[in-house]
Amino acid sequence: MRPECLKARLRRKELTIGSWLSFGYSQTAEMMAKSGFDWIVVDMEHSSTDFSQMRQTIQIIDLCNVPALVRVGANDPLLIKKALDAGAQGIIVPMIMSVEDARTAIDAIYYGPIGNRGVGLYRAQDYGRDFSGYRTRSLEETVFIVQIEHKDAVSQLEDILALDEVDGFIVGPYDMSSSVGVPGEFEHPRMQSLLAQVHSVANSVPKPGGFHIVQSDADVLRQRVQEGYRFLAYGTEMIFLMEKITKEREIVNEIRKGNTPV
Repeated sequence: MRPECLKARLRRKELTIGSWLSFGYSQTAEMMAKSGFDWIVVDMEHSSTDFSQMRQTIQIIDLCNVPALVRVGANDPLLIKKALDAGAQGIIVPMIMSVEDARTAIDAIYYGPIGNRGVGLYRAQDYGRDFSGYRTRSLEETVFIVQIEHKDAVSQLEDILALDEVDGFIVGPYDMSSSVGVPGEFEHPRMQSLLAQVHSVANSVPKPGGFHIVQSDADVLRQRVQEGYRFLAYGTEMIFLMEKITKEREIVNEIRKGNTPV
């Protein structure tokens, strides 16, 4: 059974909450895909995941009937083509700054006549047995999410979302804060001003706005939902693991203190 078409859910501006994979390990990919998230992103930008691990991870997510997306390392036709040919149901492209950047990605994501994606046969095309079927499905199901993570992109956001082939956007908070000189300071007035502009656009267009809540904070997740964001990434397997390790280490240290000889 194929996973529910994420593209259709995005068109309805339905709330979806997914998560992120940083390690490229098959076991953690399976654990995350079975955890109830609406979609899982394989990160190929800020990770050491290689192509073979990406393909294997997509296979595992597919077997769990969850849409697999890939955040490619750059707006590069080769990287986009490899991810899609490996079977990714969607692409997140980082650092989209303008309508021209978005069109460059669209050209790489779609076959002609919409785009200029190179035609080859690999896993997505059932290893050569079903190119025709895949071509039809790719038009109906392939998701393109632009990552908005720079101050210069915010002023262009409404025009970017006006492109038919763009299905939504997701804020990259760390890079966005860095673009105004306050990396990681999400409460700084300059960052808050940018987020206010993004929020205004997100609630005025028919396409879903998104946010990556990197640290697992349920209150922030609820806040973003209340603000109207509908494409939300929550944590990463790396963050979840480190948070759990840190919590358990604190427990161990407290027990050690309580049992220190006088």
